[in-house]
Amino acid sequence: MKKFASVDDILDFAIGLEQDAVDFYKKLATNSQTPDMKQVFEQFAREEIGHKARLTEVKEKGLYEMEPEVITDLQIADYLVSIKPSPEMSYRDALILAMKREKAAFKLYMDLSERAPNQEMKSLFLSLAIEESKHKLRFELEYDEFILREN
Repeated sequence: MKKFASVDDILDFAIGLEQDAVDFYKKLATNSQTPDMKQVFEQFAREEIGHKARLTEVKEKGLYEMEPEVITDLQIADYLVSIKPSPEMSYRDALILAMKREKAAFKLYMDLSERAPNQEMKSLFLSLAIEESKHKLRFELEYDEFILREN
């Protein structure tokens, strides 16, 4: 994991990753082959914009706290192959890629929470990890509903 010199460095890193996620979901939405798929990815882009805004606000103002909650993990993403994004990717492949990205974001925020310099930052990163796990779960449920059940 990258070494950080300050809390601002950590927040800047996380803000950059959230912007990458926004760009990723917007590109998937643009390349979507169906209106439903486009809508799903646009919604996730908006949620990642919200994460970026929360991190930016914390950086500018200071503290943030949220009660932790447990999110179910179906672990579907653990068993799927990596997929590179492309304009002609199938809905199945887009869901797999999205699950993998959300899983990676979850792991990042969990790692950052373990290295947080204070309780407020730990709470922030745990909160973001929970959000990312919710995203992954939503993609897993979508995959279960529309991909696994079709086969």
